[in-house]
Amino acid sequence: MSTEDNKRLVERFYEHLRAGTIGQATDVVTANCIRHDPSGREDPGPSGFAARVGRTEAAFSDLVSTPNIVIAEGDKVAVRWTITAKHTGPRNGFPATGRSVTFSGVNIFRIENGRIAEIWNHRDDLSVLQQIGAVTLPA
Repeated sequence: MSTEDNKRLVERFYEHLRAGTIGQATDVVTANCIRHDPSGREDPGPSGFAARVGRTEAAFSDLVSTPNIVIAEGDKVAVRWTITAKHTGPRNGFPATGRSVTFSGVNIFRIENGRIAEIWNHRDDLSVLQQIGAVTLPA
């Protein structure tokens, strides 16, 4: 696949996320796709992605994920994204606050045989914790 094909594949991944159909994204994600995450959870394959999205949506409503920059080279595609949402459910032991949050991150995708085989996810969790009042940094 060309780098443009790989970028289109990753764009379809984000379309599935926005549509809530990531659990059926077998046309985009391999059955054993690994998602490397700072939390240590891997949640493999489309069903793993659906479970992760479900946990996120249980804590954050009105979630909007926007890919800001998409760069591709060889079998890798990097996406810098921004999420806006409202903290309306418990998350990692912190109760809902009703506060709006905005945070960003980067996903790096590895494409294999026309599907996403691996994702490295890096996001600004500290910013989220600050915005919901769970962490206060010294001035």
